[in-house]
Amino acid sequence: MKRRGAMLTDLCVCVCAKDIEPIAFLIHPQQPLSHLERLIQAEIPPIKTKDGHARAPSVSFIALQLEDNPIRPRKALYEGTEAEVRKLEELGQVKEEKQPSGDDTYTYLRRSEPGGGKKSMEHRFVRWSQSTEVGDFIRDAARAREFIVSVEGAPAGQHQIHVAVPSFNERTHFLRMRLRKISDRIKNIADIKHECDALAHRGAQRVAMGGFGVLAFWWCLVYKLTFETDLGWDTMEPVTYLVSLSTLMGGYLWFLYHNREISYRSALDFTINARQKKLYERKGVDLRLWESLIDEGNSLRKEIKSIAAEYDEDWDELKDERDQRVTEALKQERAQKNGSRQNDNDTDD
Repeated sequence: MKRRGAMLTDLCVCVCAKDIEPIAFLIHPQQPLSHLERLIQAEIPPIKTKDGHARAPSVSFIALQLEDNPIRPRKALYEGTEAEVRKLEELGQVKEEKQPSGDDTYTYLRRSEPGGGKKSMEHRFVRWSQSTEVGDFIRDAARAREFIVSVEGAPAGQHQIHVAVPSFNERTHFLRMRLRKISDRIKNIADIKHECDALAHRGAQRVAMGGFGVLAFWWCLVYKLTFETDLGWDTMEPVTYLVSLSTLMGGYLWFLYHNREISYRSALDFTINARQKKLYERKGVDLRLWESLIDEGNSLRKEIKSIAAEYDEDWDELKDERDQRVTEALKQERAQKNGSRQNDNDTDD
């Protein structure tokens, strides 16, 4: 029987023969192992039973179970009483110095160092039920970094295929390297952008203080003209009324023209944004590039976080994002998107 090899998504098949044609299977984590079994059966020839009928060979998925707080799937998933599993457990008791033969392939699975006392983990080989979700199986097999695909009826030395399961760091290596590269670019722009933002905020505060100065000057002028000149209150009263009403109407028209909420905060934000755009152009900050980098950074972060959840791994994102300012920029963008999404939902309701 010609063995073609097997490969899961993000998994590596340990094969050494030069005449083996590799094959890739794209598997969703929520699909059962039975689906993967059917894919493998479609790539290998059938076997003949004793009565001469051809049937598809059965495929078993066996992993080394580490009993130190194992990851339990969400269903009744594994069977530990099968004859093949008992055979594996017997083979697993072979001494470490014994070199495995061509058929003694089960002893390739990784084990902890002997003599660990209470800290040493108890091992046993487990054949997993076909109803197990692929994601649950891979999560548990990742603890031993390897599992076995056993094919019924294959020639000696070829009926067990060892599949290496990458660790979290190995699986996310290129994602994390890309995130670090993106973070460095974000940091370079963030330094300039932070400087421009600080200048824009100070400029807006100066505009606000200038408005207060204008109001104070107007108050002093009205006081002087009312009480220190011959105009008196009879003349200044309609003047102050008309000036105040004209200012109110002009401000209302300004908010209507710019389609903004009538508030001090809205006017302050408008002033800051206008100042920021001028400073960005002067300093050469490309906002489109900034937004694309932020979106890509959040996309990479989300993908790495989802993989970390599959491995039950605590990922230190600050280590790969390289700088607190980058982390805050990504977090701020996520908060803005979540806020706009919430506002859209409220509007739909």
